[in-house]
Amino acid sequence: EMKQAKKLDVKKVALAYSGGLDTSIIIPWLIETYGCEVIAVCGDVGQGAEVDAVRKKALDSGASKCYVGDLVDEFIADYVFPTLQAGAKYETYLLGTAMARPLIAKYLVDIALAEGCDAICHGCTGKGNDQVRFELSVKALAPQMKIIAPWREWDLVSRDQEIEYAKQRNIPVPVSKEDNYSRDRNLWHLSHEGMDLEDPWNEYKPEMLQICVPPEKAPDTPEYVEIDFEEGIPVAVNGEKLGPAALVSKLNEIGAKHGVGVDSLVENRLVGMKSHGVYENPGGAILYAAHDALESITLDKETMHFKQNMAVKYAELVYNGQMFMLLKEALDAFVKVTQQTVTGTARVKLYKGSVTVSGIKSPYSLYNEAFATFGEDDVYDQADAAGFINLFGLPIKVKALMEQGK
Repeated sequence: EMKQAKKLDVKKVALAYSGGLDTSIIIPWLIETYGCEVIAVCGDVGQGAEVDAVRKKALDSGASKCYVGDLVDEFIADYVFPTLQAGAKYETYLLGTAMARPLIAKYLVDIALAEGCDAICHGCTGKGNDQVRFELSVKALAPQMKIIAPWREWDLVSRDQEIEYAKQRNIPVPVSKEDNYSRDRNLWHLSHEGMDLEDPWNEYKPEMLQICVPPEKAPDTPEYVEIDFEEGIPVAVNGEKLGPAALVSKLNEIGAKHGVGVDSLVENRLVGMKSHGVYENPGGAILYAAHDALESITLDKETMHFKQNMAVKYAELVYNGQMFMLLKEALDAFVKVTQQTVTGTARVKLYKGSVTVSGIKSPYSLYNEAFATFGEDDVYDQADAAGFINLFGLPIKVKALMEQGK
């Protein structure tokens, strides 16, 4: 297996680089295994990467160049917001990592092509979803590009072995109070997996959270937030106009304080096994609640119900890394049409982990008080209901008569 891997003839590799232990040792491993030049590529999607530190570490580890791209606004505007507009959730939770990977892969491909690389490399393990998301994106954007995945080739099996490998090559090992949860962070979310979470009977430890205040410790007074939308895109918080990344940051800050957006669930991974994860998504929880509420008064019943079904498929495509597929593009076009009237304001109330909607208004509201009122009205003749019920209930009645006749 390893010998065959070495036969791949590559001279220059673009590596998706994060600065962590795994991707740091991949640099010397690539050089030793393939005798190639390595270009490190780090996509900043708001994970809090220290740009200068990342660049220095990549070069110190043997990379000939290191690119760090600021992708945060593009991530929120072109990946997160369309998914929000679709109302897409994967098995009840808000997608996070799944939306960032294709964008990082796109940036990686752009650099690889500009640098004349003949392969790209990623540090995803052979057990997770991310390897699929990276590689499907590369296949869609640069089908001729070779792909190297060290975790599927090398014989390092434990963290201790990795640390030993790094020390032998003078690569600085993060001397952190490693609590060993497997985490992924971007501006939109933070996920936690592994350790005690591997047993789904275990409740997560509140001190594990890194963004949200545990709901029990949140303030005793609720806070109200108003979000303005234009055609399904959030554009302002409490009347203040904000760009995509700034708006999400602001809502993360407000939501985190009240402990909203913490999800603990068992999900079905793409590669076949189930896994238990905890997700922190304070800004996302607020935006989904607000967007759903605004749609409830601006979309007609048929469109809304069809869209809810479509959202399940949309979420699967995103989760599976099928971001650059024709079907995804077609669904985006459908969503865009549905969002034309999703303009207005939603007011939400945050309190000890919960987000509840406390007000909605829109110039395109289909909610008509004259029709809905329990008071006297002249637009709805109650006698009309009798004929409607007779026709609507006819199949039920016919079946019952048939059964009586037997």
